[in-house]
Amino acid sequence: MYRTLSTTARLALVGIPLAFAAQPGAKASGFALPEHSAAGIGTTNALVANPDDPGAFAYNPAAMGFHDSSSIAVGTLFIGPSFQVTNSTGTHESQGVDWIGVPMIQGALKVNDRWRLGLGVNAPFGLETRWKTGTFPALTDELALGPIRIPLSPQPLQSKLEVLGVVPTATYRVNDQLSLSAGVDYYWAKSAVLDSSVANLEGDGDGWGYNLSFLFKRDALSIGGSFHSAATIAIDGDYEALSQALVFLGGLLPSQSAELDLNLPWRLQLGARYAFTDRLAVEVDWSRIGWSEFDKIRIETKNGGQLIQEDINDWSDANAYRLGLTYQWRPTTVLRLGYTYDETGQGDDHFSARVPDSDRHLFGIGLGQDLGHGWALDVGYMYVLFEDRDYRSTTPYTPGSADINGTDAINGDYEASAHLFGLEIRRTF
Repeated sequence: MYRTLSTTARLALVGIPLAFAAQPGAKASGFALPEHSAAGIGTTNALVANPDDPGAFAYNPAAMGFHDSSSIAVGTLFIGPSFQVTNSTGTHESQGVDWIGVPMIQGALKVNDRWRLGLGVNAPFGLETRWKTGTFPALTDELALGPIRIPLSPQPLQSKLEVLGVVPTATYRVNDQLSLSAGVDYYWAKSAVLDSSVANLEGDGDGWGYNLSFLFKRDALSIGGSFHSAATIAIDGDYEALSQALVFLGGLLPSQSAELDLNLPWRLQLGARYAFTDRLAVEVDWSRIGWSEFDKIRIETKNGGQLIQEDINDWSDANAYRLGLTYQWRPTTVLRLGYTYDETGQGDDHFSARVPDSDRHLFGIGLGQDLGHGWALDVGYMYVLFEDRDYRSTTPYTPGSADINGTDAINGDYEASAHLFGLEIRRTF
């Protein structure tokens, strides 16, 4: 389809990406990554009420109060995601990197009988997708300038978000049964990239939040909870038009400094664990993510605050239901199993091809091995199966428009899955 030169008047905003933080998350709804330890991977993150496993510190810092030693754990989470869409032109796979590595670091320092200090480093949000040009046929609208064909509709191409979280905490052991913890969450968006067929946007920034947690243990029963507040990352970015012809004609600016506030959701996890025997324990958790915080994206000029683009996400808060099992197979070996059903917070009204999210099932298995002399090794594997999302919108897309979310331009059958592997070494002293 070709359109006349009169369309250029609308192109000044078309090149701005539609959702700055829109990356499909591999494990939790939206673009959250809750996997923060190899032990957590094996139990599909059902560790918030575990007073025995040091791998629980990253999920509930209050668990440090039930350990009499200091420790440091260093590891890596490897993620192999797969995303594809089938529409009128066939099946198209996301061309993102095959495997992604993210850090898992957790330190715990015993100050005295009452106090512990902790420091965690992880990647709580992110991932990457890349759709080839032509994936969505309705977004191939072009402007005809003689023999020159200039793309008008901003088809989403590369979407990338890398957020590093640094979490210092302080834990107070109230008595033999109760431990409390509080800390801050520092988020660094080290890379945020949104490219379309008509323009690119790249930026970075940081923001702050806080966290609170508790753990109660009495005999074989333990109950725990952890809360991370909502946070806002102030992103500074550079916008670049890809068509010099449209820049020359005044339809696009050649470059532009932009800024936006990326709203991250709050996260709540509550759980109960019961040790049926000295070897076998089962934990049941409930998690809720406040995706309603991610209601819209508003991009403005850095100098002057003039509105460049505003897009509505209208996500809803979402639940996850987790089941984790630990079995002390040998005195130095623990086995872990887990299952989670995780709901999406993304409805159909503002569905985005940058975030083709859906409900999902998580299956985990893991092993912890005491190596002696204060050393231990944890490994975990998780398979994530997304439920197929057959998206069919009745809202027509207007060719050349920047308003793509929730329209029939991105109709298709979306499928996704992911493999996760975690490896972590721990030293206790």
